[in-house]
Amino acid sequence: MLNFENDSAFTPEQVMENRGRIAIFIDGSNLFYAALQLGIEIDYTKLLWRLTEGSRLLRAFFYTGVDRTNEKQQGFLLWMRRNGYRVISKELVQLPDGSKKANLDVEIAVDMMALVGSYDTAILVSGDGDLAYAVDATSYRGVRVEVVSLRSMTSDHLINVADRYIDLEAIKEDIMKVSRPHNSGYTYRPISGVATLENDI
Repeated sequence: MLNFENDSAFTPEQVMENRGRIAIFIDGSNLFYAALQLGIEIDYTKLLWRLTEGSRLLRAFFYTGVDRTNEKQQGFLLWMRRNGYRVISKELVQLPDGSKKANLDVEIAVDMMALVGSYDTAILVSGDGDLAYAVDATSYRGVRVEVVSLRSMTSDHLINVADRYIDLEAIKEDIMKVSRPHNSGYTYRPISGVATLENDI
């Protein structure tokens, strides 16, 4: 039986050299649940450094559902905007079962396609299989697409259409928050069953 798991035409060094300009697209809710599974809190400054790995960053987009009445969440989003992220938000919609949700797949897909020509490599931080078509379409326009997510939460179809897949499990030490005193900054945690961003303070 053939094993193609680590089969690549390029060495890791060549992969890094050929990335060119990078655009990062982060599904905030998907990343939160992945971090929850890993038992870590994400350090968003470290995440940006780890994903770019020295390559030229065009822009890093962070997509999230928001509750405008949540001042702590608004504080976090302001911090994100001032620390290298372009925040794309959508109001949470209450579902019949009482839970709240905001689906930003369309926004991610549109931005990936709209910016083609401005970047060489797209890094998609999501395991959502609904984005596979956008990834495939983007790659056909000449863009290299890397998918970063937790393997257990990632669609096989999404991995198959990507040029490179990185399991969050493999890089969690590089992107996790180091334990600090309680009022140290911001965390991403669910409130009433909704994934939202909060300030620890």
